[in-house]
Amino acid sequence: QIRQSLVRDDRTIDFEMAGRKVYRNTLPQSCPSLGFREAFTYSTSISQLCNTEIIYVLENVGGQMRRGAGCGLGKFVPVEYAKDEA
Repeated sequence: QIRQSLVRDDRTIDFEMAGRKVYRNTLPQSCPSLGFREAFTYSTSISQLCNTEIIYVLENVGGQMRRGAGCGLGKFVPVEYAKDEA
C-alpha cells in the first residue's frame, strides 16, 4: 500500500503509505547515485517490500531507463513529519 516514495539521499528513503503513515528506511550502506537520480525499482515475489529486498537505482541512459546499482534495504521505522508553522 505504498502511495509514494521520497528519496532523501543515498541512504534514506521515506515510504508514504495509504492512511498517511510514513516509514523511513535507512539503508545499511550508501547506494551510489540514489540521491542524485531519486528513482529506484524493485521486484518482490510477495505483495510487500521487506528489509531483505534489493532495490535498483533507475538510470536514464540515452532515453532508456535501466537498472543501476543494486542496494539492500534496512529496517522500516515509522516516522512523523514535523508540521510547518506558518
